[in-house]
Amino acid sequence: MAAYVLPFEKPLLDLEIRIDELRRVARENGVADPQDAARLEAELAETRRRLYANLTPWQKVMVARHPRRPYTRDYLAAFVKDFSELHGDRLLSDDPSVVGGIGWIGERRVMVLGTQKGRDTKSNLACNFGCPFPEGYRKALRLMRLAAKFGLPIVAFIDTPGAFPGIEGEERHVAEAIAVNLREMFRFPVPILAVVIGEGGSGGALGIGIANRILILEHAYYSVISPEGCAAILWKNRAHADTAAAALKLTAGDLVELGIADEIVPEPLGGAHADPAAAADFVRDAILKNLAQLDKLGPDRLLDQRYAKFRAMGIFKEGALPPLTPPPLPGDAV
Repeated sequence: MAAYVLPFEKPLLDLEIRIDELRRVARENGVADPQDAARLEAELAETRRRLYANLTPWQKVMVARHPRRPYTRDYLAAFVKDFSELHGDRLLSDDPSVVGGIGWIGERRVMVLGTQKGRDTKSNLACNFGCPFPEGYRKALRLMRLAAKFGLPIVAFIDTPGAFPGIEGEERHVAEAIAVNLREMFRFPVPILAVVIGEGGSGGALGIGIANRILILEHAYYSVISPEGCAAILWKNRAHADTAAAALKLTAGDLVELGIADEIVPEPLGGAHADPAAAADFVRDAILKNLAQLDKLGPDRLLDQRYAKFRAMGIFKEGALPPLTPPPLPGDAV
């Protein structure tokens, strides 16, 4: 895949082009690594650090959607040993937008599952752009029931814009499939760990997200609706998605502060797409640490803790509503 540059990353691209040009000219003239290139590399590193330390909520959404970001199968390949994929919901078909099976993370045998996106048009069409059909949720439920039967911890990777929104999903009762998953996940007497690795969109994410611990990567997001969908509803214009992203409180920091997520998993400088191997190491270590902590809880305490966690969610304030009118866009009538 060709390099993909986010709009706010243009200063980084400009510096990289200048560095490459300096080194090309130096090679052509038989000169050793030019001093100016080293200076620009230091400037590049500092610029990247400054940019990623001050991302807006909308910019974090863009990072979470980066097409080079590691997906579920990338994490499975990186640190899940002896992974045996299990297919099908035993009712209709096998949904490729949900992948799952049994494997080993470190010395822990686990049931691991997650939503899967594609990286190009062909693979995105094959997995519904990461939007599961009802049979995807029913496959996930089948695997989780199997895990509960054999006492295996469940690790769920969340990366989806939402459940498949087409007529096929409605015909096959996607709302019912998600609702059943929510109910049943409260009943499994094994540790459940959810990791938001990219997008966490609405009920499509929650359908595999009822967990004892919810981890979220530093530049991932988790929200009841996409910023574009929120802007379309509130202001009839998806172009106000940046304002909606700020209002939705969907970033990792916001979610931990609100008690939705439990821990932020750090990402390499420049995002998980900049160094997928390092990102995988961070995710693996966080999973093993949290599973070790959940091991201290017996089955009854796991169930009680999971129920209490979700019952405690929800923060409200009484008083005047904050202003949510977005700034005018270029060309808007005043």
